[in-house]
Amino acid sequence: MSQDQQIITDKQGYRLNIVRTQKYKTNTIVWKMKAPLSIDTVTLRALLPQVLQSSTAKYPSTTSLRTYLEDLYGAALYVNVGKKGEYHIITVTLEIANEKFLSDSEPLLAKGIELLTDVLFKPNLENGIFVQKSVNQEKRTLKQRIQSLNDDKMRYSSIRLVEEMCKDEPYGLEVNGVLSEVDGITSQSLYDYYVHALETDELDLYVVGDINEAEVESLCDQFINLTQRKPQQQPFVRPSDDIEVNEVVEKQDVAQGKLNMGYRTGIIYGDPKYFALQVFNGIFGGFSHSKLFLEVREKNSLAYYAASRIESHKGLLMVVSGIQSENYQKTLSIINEQMEAMKKGDFSDEIIDQTKAVIENQLLETIDNANGLVEVLYHNVVAPKKVTIDEWLEQVKKVTRNEIIEVGKQVQLDTIYFLTGMEVAK
Repeated sequence: MSQDQQIITDKQGYRLNIVRTQKYKTNTIVWKMKAPLSIDTVTLRALLPQVLQSSTAKYPSTTSLRTYLEDLYGAALYVNVGKKGEYHIITVTLEIANEKFLSDSEPLLAKGIELLTDVLFKPNLENGIFVQKSVNQEKRTLKQRIQSLNDDKMRYSSIRLVEEMCKDEPYGLEVNGVLSEVDGITSQSLYDYYVHALETDELDLYVVGDINEAEVESLCDQFINLTQRKPQQQPFVRPSDDIEVNEVVEKQDVAQGKLNMGYRTGIIYGDPKYFALQVFNGIFGGFSHSKLFLEVREKNSLAYYAASRIESHKGLLMVVSGIQSENYQKTLSIINEQMEAMKKGDFSDEIIDQTKAVIENQLLETIDNANGLVEVLYHNVVAPKKVTIDEWLEQVKKVTRNEIIEVGKQVQLDTIYFLTGMEVAK
């Protein structure tokens, strides 16, 4: 699917992104709120969408709201918080059946847009602020969510690597907020932040499906009334050329060690070298044919899993692996060897072609899903330079061996994080 089919209209206070496609039998409506990551707001932003989706002024209980969703042919409403580079992103999604494929002529798209805007702009209030009972319930749930991160050691170790690597940077903040901050949030302080966010966040609405553009725009004009704002920008800070590697060993009562490594690349989405970095990562550890998978896991049987990924808007490449703790030094040595092999161009032309094909298939699979398509399109909101999907596919095909090697020269090890058992020394 070409990104050229995306119609972007600047509305007062937000951007309307309409993607007309006959690929899906449902319509997907996605609201994105973007603001700089900040210790002052990260916990408020994690809590806010949960409170908004719990009820509205029209449907003042979770039960009544969910019942109405069922009445809309089983529509699905859900929220999420994430980070892209130094930005904290709130996402509110409504998936609803397309009335074109139903015998009933009920105007589901109109009802869906109205419901989503009710969730966003007509919340359930008590004395002019959020309902205390709802806020308390969602605070308990948020605390459980933050605490549960400690139980999933794979995710915990990934979070800890980022915390150590970016301890003085906004990206080091966890998107679900800070546990010790949750109790201090009140209905008043959360409502005040909600008003502030609607006035200052960079806002995008995506409507994807077999839809009429004029109808969508008319509905949005009817239900959305916002003030103009100037989006807050976070400049990308390129890493220094002289990085001192930080090695962190943490001991817990775990059966399996977690060795995670963070590298600085200085390359972000939209950079001309970004496509070569994608291929570099794919060969190094991104896929099942990669060096990390074959050398660390298959050949030497050192890891239960070993892979790498890039953070497209922060310029990071991160390695994750699960190992027996006594194999720490040997695994670390082999990972370092594979990185050096990448920098020297020790990979075949066949692997380059295979990696390009997998990247292409992965992207096409992603945009085959409406939510995946929105996430791909949203890169262009976060990034300073826009890239169409067609351009993305074309540029990956053009990546040369020399460009991959040149990218490798920019990849610098920053932090080694190792989670090990209590009785095993480093």
